Amino acid sequence: MPDEKQRAKKVMPVSPGRPKGVPNKTTQTAKDAIAAAAEALGGAARLTAWAQEDPSNERVFWGTIYPKLLPLQVTGEGGGPVVIQASALDERI
Repeated sequence: MPDEKQRAKKVMPVSPGRPKGVPNKTTQTAKDAIAAAAEALGGAARLTAWAQEDPSNERVFWGTIYPKLLPLQVTGEGGGPVVIQASALDERI
């Protein structure tokens, strides 16, 4: 007779899941809806006008909206590490 540990283990079928690099359908649908709404609200021209309306709007644009376009990780040439070269001018600092 199997003990409790053996009864508790259930073999679940292995699913390959979503292939690497394929976006989640729900995430893509949400992004498409947001893009459509932004275009309906005036697109890039309206976003520019909004950012210029008030200095706090511009701060929100540069501090919150724009950074979402930047890569999460910076890499060097060919995907390698970032190389920083110091010059004689750097020694004065």
